Amino acid sequence: MTPSEGWPVTTDTSWLEQALDAALLGPEADPNPRVGAVILDAEGQVAGVGHHRGAGTVHAEVDALRQAGPRAAGGTAYITLEPCAHHGRTAPCADALQAAGIARVVYAVADPTPEAGGGGVKLQHSGLEVEQVHLPAAEELVEHWALAVRLQRPWVTVKMASTLDGRIAAADGSSAWITSPEARADGHKLRAISGAIMVGTGTIAADNPSLTARYDDGDLLERQPLRVVVGQRPLTGDFKVVNEDAPTRHFQTHDVAAVLRDLFGNGIRRVLVEGGPILIAALWQAGLVDEVVNYIAPALLGDGPSAISGLDIDSMDGIARLDLVDVQRIGPDVRLTSRPRSAHAPTSTESRSG
Repeated sequence: MTPSEGWPVTTDTSWLEQALDAALLGPEADPNPRVGAVILDAEGQVAGVGHHRGAGTVHAEVDALRQAGPRAAGGTAYITLEPCAHHGRTAPCADALQAAGIARVVYAVADPTPEAGGGGVKLQHSGLEVEQVHLPAAEELVEHWALAVRLQRPWVTVKMASTLDGRIAAADGSSAWITSPEARADGHKLRAISGAIMVGTGTIAADNPSLTARYDDGDLLERQPLRVVVGQRPLTGDFKVVNEDAPTRHFQTHDVAAVLRDLFGNGIRRVLVEGGPILIAALWQAGLVDEVVNYIAPALLGDGPSAISGLDIDSMDGIARLDLVDVQRIGPDVRLTSRPRSAHAPTSTESRSG
């Protein structure tokens, strides 16, 4: 990994990027963020490299300190996220760093949570040298989790698959398959990194999806996201979501904000919404959409339903514009990733094309 463009190349930056590489080994779909740590001994040699493996496991700092052992004394800790300062499932990492005799701590991203933040200040008051070195890639790594803990609801990604003229199905309701196998495989990667997949009862009735994350050969992934169905219509045993392939929750309500609060309280930090038009419109109108991923096939239908309806936009004065942040070709299709222009959405620095 190379130093991020626009930031000075320093030894601290290089070590933080090694910590970032370690953080990437952690699970994405987890209540806790992915964090990495590198411990240097007093001579500046690597003594330990650690990462967080998910809720309930030791944090990255403790993982690295265990490897370092007594070599940590007088050394430096490089951590992608500010050390926590509270007792949760594990003891505060700030205390562990101090007890190990670490002399200097460098972290990339401040912890945004009221209960866990402040570890840097705590360590400074204990006599350690503490410095924050901003690293954009580290901020991107935890942006979904950071927004979730700040707003107390999961990051919401809306996924669409449409033709060039914006149709998600033909006039007769058939929709298999608008996009290519490559695009569908890419969509399963989105499912795999999400804590939950959400759809409305209308989508369940029309398409009867399984809402599972699968390998390219169709086998189920070991970890399955929670399947979330929203709407008053009852679920019957004929639907594929009513099986043992993955857990399912049915919220018989139209209060999408309440659904998201409940999911957050149960450890869900990222939700992938796959339909239908009414549910997506409800989330959009409530200001609860953080990202839109649209797979566009080079095809035309002319008639048929669109991915979203009921926004009550009658003229161009009310058009809902988004910022395009990523463009990728996936097989014969194109994947567009956009972010709403809202107060809480992360700011896009530039569009990227690959």
